[in-house]
Amino acid sequence: MKRYIAVAGTIGSGKTSLVAWLVKRYGLTPFYEPNEDNPYLADFYADMGRWAFHSQCFFLAHKLRLHQQLLDCSGPAVIDRTIYEDAEIFAHTLYRQGLMDRRDWSVYYQLYLGIRAALPPPDVLIALTCSLGAARERIARRGRPMEQQIPEAYLRRLHSAYRRWFKRYNLSPMVMVDTTRLDYVEDLVDLIELQRRLDKALS
Repeated sequence: MKRYIAVAGTIGSGKTSLVAWLVKRYGLTPFYEPNEDNPYLADFYADMGRWAFHSQCFFLAHKLRLHQQLLDCSGPAVIDRTIYEDAEIFAHTLYRQGLMDRRDWSVYYQLYLGIRAALPPPDVLIALTCSLGAARERIARRGRPMEQQIPEAYLRRLHSAYRRWFKRYNLSPMVMVDTTRLDYVEDLVDLIELQRRLDKALS
């Protein structure tokens, strides 16, 4: 079994459900993204330009701490969203939209590069993709109040950014999983196929 697995994907792609399944299937120790702990997140969704830098700095600092805890873990572990996504997807998208100014982006990115150089990459990256419609349906279904405010244009930009990032990712082996119609929670055929692919990748 690999020591350190990462699950990557946009909002609503099914990361948390897959991490829960991986924990049950392979006995991994989970490390989850701290959405509920971010004191800026509700303000960010209400006014992205005002709170983008603050929110992204919180995620970067917290993700560094999660990675440190993960590396200290005695057994194999899995993390829900990587530190790479924080910077190269979310913060960069905000910068490209003009919601993070050049000075803040420069400071943030230099900090990220220093952190990235100090952390080992995952042994395997499980990359989740899905349609924009599927993501919006899942976001609505799970009913987190602050997520209901996310503009569709922002979600669309994230989807495009993830496609580009997955294409250039080369830090570790990657397993692509399209979750648009995949139901590994209740559909036995989907579950068997997913197990086959991941057993091979993670052994």
